[in-house]
Amino acid sequence: METGSRESFARLGTLGVEEEFYVVDDGGRPTSGIDDLVYGDAEPPEPLAGRIDHELFKFTVETQTPLVEDPATVERHVTAVRDALVEHAADHGYRIAAAGLHPAAKWRELDHAEKPRYRSQLDRIQYPQHRNTTAGLHVHVGVDDADKAVWVSNELRWYLPPLLALSANSPFWNGFDTGLASARAKIFEGLPNTGMPTRFADFEAFERFERRMVEHGSIDDRGELWYDVRPHTDHGTVEVRTPDGQSDPAAVCAFVEFVHALVVDLAERYEDESAPTDEAVVPDGDGHGGLRRELLDENKWRAMRYGHDASFVDRDGESTVDLPTVVDRECDRLDVNGLRALVDGESGAQRQRRIHEADGLDELCQSLLV
Repeated sequence: METGSRESFARLGTLGVEEEFYVVDDGGRPTSGIDDLVYGDAEPPEPLAGRIDHELFKFTVETQTPLVEDPATVERHVTAVRDALVEHAADHGYRIAAAGLHPAAKWRELDHAEKPRYRSQLDRIQYPQHRNTTAGLHVHVGVDDADKAVWVSNELRWYLPPLLALSANSPFWNGFDTGLASARAKIFEGLPNTGMPTRFADFEAFERFERRMVEHGSIDDRGELWYDVRPHTDHGTVEVRTPDGQSDPAAVCAFVEFVHALVVDLAERYEDESAPTDEAVVPDGDGHGGLRRELLDENKWRAMRYGHDASFVDRDGESTVDLPTVVDRECDRLDVNGLRALVDGESGAQRQRRIHEADGLDELCQSLLV
């Protein structure tokens, strides 16, 4: 039974970045490539060696950065892994694209991977997993105490919809415009054990849930708890899994900067704020100073639907707040700036629609190349 442990949570502030990409041909269209890129005889160049795997489909790959000790070096690590992936793909006649969903990917026409883990998921989950052509960005931040990691994960939930809205980069799915800014988020929510998690009282409660899910046969291992945020009981991190995949590494680094600052800030506040007080209770709240899950789900829906134009039920439960205000407020509070450029610019979803309308699907596919 693969579950983690309390002892994994030992260091605060370390970083790891996982990105999911699409393997495409010269025209930017999806093509099966993992047999060459993941299982082929040629070793990937450093720093990709040992840090590339495939996902559910044969045209999707995932990369991982090395453990990042210094947040100031994230850009260098992210860029190095991406450059190595592009080089590795080119050596085998492929190219690499990035988005939350590939606009030309039609899941019925694409091959699934042969890995037993994915075959088990396809057999157990059926249709929702068969159509899952999604690609995302996952940010791991080390936390030095297991109970603290669970509390931080609870507190992070309000911030996830604004992150999704900023990252929204998947308006097209299965060849048509969905009307959503992030169709990836809605497609992925069709799987079990996804979306906005409930609040867990402490690590014991989360560990008990994780173990029971494995013991009851609901999941094969703890990695199949695919919630938008989770304590990663093997890596000893809080893992934020919300953002859509991004073709621009600057956007990736902006999200990493913000998530890292937010996790560290919450970790430092843990001792003072972990116990609920009368002042912390909000209308329509969960009794612990946060919004009830239904309102968090509403915020996520707004992010999926409207992207940069979304507004959110604020943390007090009484008012709404637009995305630029959230970004300004949190960037000022955390002393980070990367998100400001994203909220001031064109979103990924807006860019995709503009290119598709002006130049068609071929140009859109080319625009997603890394």
